[in-house]
Amino acid sequence: MEKKTIVCISCYYKGYDFMDEMKNLDNKVILVTSENLKEKNWPWHAIDEVFYMPELKPSVWNLDHLIQGFSHLMQTRKVDAVVALDDYDVEKAALIRETFRIPGMGQTTHRYFRDKLAMRQKAKDSGINVPEFTAVFNNDEVNLFVDKVSPPWVLKPRSEASASGIKKLTSKEDLWEELNKLGEERHLFLLESFKPGDVYHVDSLTFNKDTAFTSASKYLAPPMQVSHEGGVFRTKTLGRYSEEFKALEAANIKVLSSFGLMHGATHTEFIKSNEDDKYYFLETSSRVGGAHIPDLVEASSSINIWREWARIEDALLKGKHYEVSKPTGYYSGLIIALIKNKNPDYGEFESPETVKFLPIEHHVGIVYKSNDPIIIQERLDSAAEKILAEMLNILPPKSKPTS
Repeated sequence: MEKKTIVCISCYYKGYDFMDEMKNLDNKVILVTSENLKEKNWPWHAIDEVFYMPELKPSVWNLDHLIQGFSHLMQTRKVDAVVALDDYDVEKAALIRETFRIPGMGQTTHRYFRDKLAMRQKAKDSGINVPEFTAVFNNDEVNLFVDKVSPPWVLKPRSEASASGIKKLTSKEDLWEELNKLGEERHLFLLESFKPGDVYHVDSLTFNKDTAFTSASKYLAPPMQVSHEGGVFRTKTLGRYSEEFKALEAANIKVLSSFGLMHGATHTEFIKSNEDDKYYFLETSSRVGGAHIPDLVEASSSINIWREWARIEDALLKGKHYEVSKPTGYYSGLIIALIKNKNPDYGEFESPETVKFLPIEHHVGIVYKSNDPIIIQERLDSAAEKILAEMLNILPPKSKPTS
């Protein structure tokens, strides 16, 4: 069968397994990435060509220059697919697809997986539970919202890929002070009711609108808390037959079908409200989860989301059937924290349940796996106690951990 040409867009160092698998499946891989990532350990054996873009600021490229460069690329190469490897690249890939009429998610659908205001409105219109929210375009609408919805509220960037930039507010005066500070960038934010509760993430694979694989996990320290206060990031998988898993799986399917996802990898977050025990949709993205969540998923299920995503893309391009292997039923846990030393001493973290130590500079990162969820919780608790007592750097990280 004729080789297909896949262009991977990434302003972060990630997607090694995706590109490696694409090459294993006998495709041509072109990487477009940021100029400052030239020295990273990309899977050079799998990359046929690479092009670099200068950054205007972190993760931001000149889109006119991107289109101009891509037009030159297209003159001598037939591009079959464009894949965004990071959340920040979703709109870049959608713009390229629309401009050059390449199949895949266009700019209309991409907003549901990138713009938090668009995704909330779409979810609400689709009958999906969402925290109360409002755009902040109009002063009267903002005042009506804060008079009706009790504080605290959160002011969120519409297009940030992590919990950075979110501000929790408890008074109308503080809110207006923050809105006024935003100036001409105010329209890039939304206002939402803060709902205390447990936060979950659902990582899944979709092929021809059908969910082929689902992993559901519970954050033990919500990303917003870690991003703002520093600390230890922890998450653990849920049992596949638990009530929590079943509820999250159903909620995830409803979100993705309502948003019009055809295929690919997704990372979606929900909160279970302390007030009414209902699950509320927080956000979704049409990419693999960051912060080494794929390592967590693979430890519990033996499913490598990056490689399966590549197989989905390959099957679509070549008109083949796709089917994922049956997942294994282990429990797994992930812990990551910013530490003082460049490289941690992992000797005291060795255990029969330790799957791997993650190679992230100035971070400690560990993945655990067991048949027993209680042991996973014990390992995460024990590691967190040691990190907090002896290793933690309390300054919030300057950049997110990449997978």
